[in-house]
Formats: sequence, C-alpha cells, structure tokens
Amino acid sequence: MTKQERAARTRDALIRSAAREFEQHGYALATLSAISAGAGVSPGALHFHFENKEAVADAVECEASTVLRRTARIVYAHRSNALQNLADTSHALARLLRDDVVVRAGFRLSCANDTGTELNLRQEWQSCVQQRLAEAADEGLLAAGTGRQQDLARTIVAATIGLEALCRDNGEWLSPKTVTGLWRTLLPMLAGPESLAGLEPAGSQSL
Repeated sequence: MTKQERAARTRDALIRSAAREFEQHGYALATLSAISAGAGVSPGALHFHFENKEAVADAVECEASTVLRRTARIVYAHRSNALQNLADTSHALARLLRDDVVVRAGFRLSCANDTGTELNLRQEWQSCVQQRLAEAADEGLLAAGTGRQQDLARTIVAATIGLEALCRDNGEWLSPKTVTGLWRTLLPMLAGPESLAGLEPAGSQSL
C-alpha cells in the first residue's frame, strides 16, 4: 500500500468515526479525541488531516453530499418519467439515510448548520423535488387541479424530511414499507389517471 493510499484510508476512517460521534453525541459534545480513538489513529494523525472539529464536520458533510448527489444522478439516468424518478430518488435517499452513518450525520449537520457552512442538503432535496415536478408538468403527468408546483414540492419535502426526523428514534420510519406507503398516498393526488397506472410506489424494479 502506498503512502497516499494509507493517508486516504486514514482520512476515510476519521470521517466515518466522526459521523458516528456526531450522530451519537451531537456536534457540540463530540470530541476530537473520541473521533481519533474511534478511527484507531493517534490525535496527531487526525490533526495531519483536519485542523479542528469544524474541519472534520465539513468533511462529513461534503462526503454525505457527494454520495447523495452521485446517487441522485444514477437514479436519474434510469428514469422512465419524472414522477417515477421522484419516487425512486426518495427510496434511494431513504436507503442511504437508513444504512450509511456518514450520509445520515452529514445530512443532519448540514440541515442544523452547526458548523456554519453554506451546504444545506435539505434545500438541495427541495430543489430536486421542484425540478422533478416541473418536468412532470412538462410531460403532462400531473393531475388537473393539483395546485401550484411550489405547494406540491413543499408537501413532498415536508413528508419526506419528516420521515428522516422520525427515523432518529425508530429506523422503521425510513424502511421501504414506510416510503412505499408514503408514495401510495401521494401519487394518486399528484398523477393524472392515465399516468398513475404506470407508476410504482415501491420504486422501479430496475433500481
């Protein structure tokens, strides 16, 4: 293993350890000593990669953002229509938030803005929802009289972000069954009769 590879592994281990600490104790109570111990490295190794706790938190947020954006792009590449893509994307993001501690911690850090960064993944999700609804309107998928797209987007964002908040006490809130139930409720209100028949609340089988 080269020196660069060892450094990359150490940095990744520190980011994952920091994510666990931030999730368990919150940003304010997490300590650099606990983060370095959790990664199995010395405090000196941590400071080689990160100047302070804020820098570690920034790295967690950036890694979460990278994973979430990459996943959204992959899902979009498999899109059949905008509404199905919206449901598929929410399933993929729910899976990441449920299973990946870095994504979970980074998402919560960015939304809480504890570190003062400009990154806000909740706002990015809202923008994604708005874009998909605009595409759905262009594709003629929305039911007549569904109201303004901005109001629809707020409803979807509130519902999906609400699941993430509830998941902090009970992981079942981000289970495939729960997310499917959400879309089973939302899609009939969003989609016209002709487009509704082809939509899968549980997500596309290809994903």
